[in-house]
Amino acid sequence: MCPQTTTLYRPVGPQELALIEAADFSAFPPRLPEQPIFYPVLNRDYARQIARDWNVRDSGAGFVTRFDVDSDYLEQFAVQVVGGSQHAELWIPAEELANFNTHIIGKIAVVDSYGSTGSDGGDT
Repeated sequence: MCPQTTTLYRPVGPQELALIEAADFSAFPPRLPEQPIFYPVLNRDYARQIARDWNVRDSGAGFVTRFDVDSDYLEQFAVQVVGGSQHAELWIPAEELANFNTHIIGKIAVVDSYGSTGSDGGDT
C-alpha cells in the first residue's frame, strides 16, 4: 500500500533548479553553510509570491516546484506561520535534508516560472 502523501511547494532560483535537475528531479540539494533551514511551503500561492518577489529579484528568474512527501514522516515538523495565514511553511533543519529527500514520493515538478524564462507563470 502506498503511503499517504502531503503536497508541498518550494520556490527556487535557476541555480537550485539546475541542481534539482541534476538529481533527476528526485532530491533537493544540500543547504549552504549560511542556510541552516530548508523551507518548503504548504500552498502554491505562497510559493508563487516568493518566486516572483524574491527569486526573480535576486537571480532574474523564479520557479515553483511541487512535490509529495510521506505524510507520516512530516508529522515531526510543526507548521510555521510567518505572516498571514497563507504564509505556512515547514522548517527542516539542514542536517535533516538528505533524510527528507528519501521521503519524497515521485518526482519534483516545476509548476510555475517567472522572470527571464519568458513564462506567464502558468503550469509547465
